[in-house]
Amino acid sequence: MAAPALPSRLPAVGTTIFTVMSRLANEHGAINLSQGFPDFAPPALLLERVTHHMQAGANQYPPMAGVLPLREAIAEKVARLYGACYDVESEITVTAGATQAIFTAIAACVRPGDEVIVFAPVYDSYLPAITLQGGAAKVINLAPPHFRPDWGEVAAAITPRTRMIILNTPHNPTGTVWTADDMAALSRLVRDTDIVLLGDEVYEHILYTGRHESLARLPELRERSFVVSSFGKTYHITGWKVAYCLAPKELTTEFRKVHQFNVFTVHHPSQLALADFMRAEPGFADGLAVFYRQKRDFFRKQLEDSRFELLPSDGTYFQLARYDRISDLPDTEFARWLTTEKGVAVIPVSAFMPDGTDHGLVRFCFAKNEATLAAAGEKLRAV
Repeated sequence: MAAPALPSRLPAVGTTIFTVMSRLANEHGAINLSQGFPDFAPPALLLERVTHHMQAGANQYPPMAGVLPLREAIAEKVARLYGACYDVESEITVTAGATQAIFTAIAACVRPGDEVIVFAPVYDSYLPAITLQGGAAKVINLAPPHFRPDWGEVAAAITPRTRMIILNTPHNPTGTVWTADDMAALSRLVRDTDIVLLGDEVYEHILYTGRHESLARLPELRERSFVVSSFGKTYHITGWKVAYCLAPKELTTEFRKVHQFNVFTVHHPSQLALADFMRAEPGFADGLAVFYRQKRDFFRKQLEDSRFELLPSDGTYFQLARYDRISDLPDTEFARWLTTEKGVAVIPVSAFMPDGTDHGLVRFCFAKNEATLAAAGEKLRAV
């Protein structure tokens, strides 16, 4: 009996490049510097607390918006860092990872015919979420090596149908960090409009220059913004898939209408454990910049004598590199070759370009133990 014919709502979408390259790394025993996850343990106290809460009986549904102690801890953190006061009852929602938060914000706001401005290289979940709502992405291409936004181009892209602008800072995959001047330019563009902003700020604690210019920091932007951050990136627990979304009450109301029907709520003991840890170790996130700067610098040192040309990395735990002194292969083919023949898995940056533009760049993840980075460096220097 044949399966029903089902026209695809995402006909151009295949398996994500992160899954493809991690699978290839596993098949060929390659060192996996492709997918963005650490190969070291999260804090021991955090693991102890989640075990404690499971054994104490926190194994049933928590509140839809997230447990109160965690929302309170989030509010305290955001007030301390950005001077922003979010109401724990009506403006903070715990989500099943940042991808779910981003999808939910888009689903809550974007209607058929609406336009959403995104910046490429663009994280791969944004465009499918826009398409599924019947929206249209307007792509602003950022040029290497610095990948700075051209605000004149952004202004020209805004039309009466512009519903949302999505920004990602610190930026995956480029490591670019938006500045206060960027945020001021954005403020001028959206002033006196109904444009909603969606800030993917999952690497908010991992930047090596200046300070993180959160949408939550400026009242004029905060009042029209969804701000998404990730416990996975902050506490080395990407597999837990716990994040949160900040937004003013009116936007949160619409956000939760979608949230309650696509996930409803998030793993109960993990939320309680995170609340405990944030109270016990409030400075943990503040040390991430130094922690990852050391890893970035160690990895860059490993490649000093290689034929890779390293681009700036001012934030995130990613490093872009040119490989034109090694090969003239397209970046996807080069990434496969490097994985299967040389034993190091990477991500081709064209995977982040909606039009497939190939700048001859690959992305390395350096959120790894030094032994892993040293072993990768040995292989890469030999390429």
